[in-house]
Amino acid sequence: MIYRVLADFVLVLHAGYVAFVILGLLLTVLGAAMGWRWVRNRVFRALHLAAIGLVVLQAWLGIVCPLTTLENVLREKAGQTTYASGFVSHWVGAALFWDAPAWVFTLAYTLFGGLVLFTLWWAPVQWRKPRWCANV
Repeated sequence: MIYRVLADFVLVLHAGYVAFVILGLLLTVLGAAMGWRWVRNRVFRALHLAAIGLVVLQAWLGIVCPLTTLENVLREKAGQTTYASGFVSHWVGAALFWDAPAWVFTLAYTLFGGLVLFTLWWAPVQWRKPRWCANV
């Protein structure tokens, strides 16, 4: 029972990671267009870029996501079935009844990462002046 609960927790964590990457880009674009200052926060933007950068790097290196691997191990220990492919390809296939080779997902991740990089130019990070030069 504990392995199933842990596997479900990893699944929720994984879905949250994916949501952060996707919604982070959508909110950055929307927020920049609407003048929301928080979307220019350097910590948020750095974390967002790092999150998609890790996905792109793993895809290019052919590395299965560690969260997928961990969930599969936990599901096996719980006596449940595991994914035949990666987390995203599994759920995209299940949601859209569409299966694609790994290169399609690598290309999609890369293009998405390129969009995130583009937003750094289009809606640049707001850098605060250091306190020592606030009156300059």
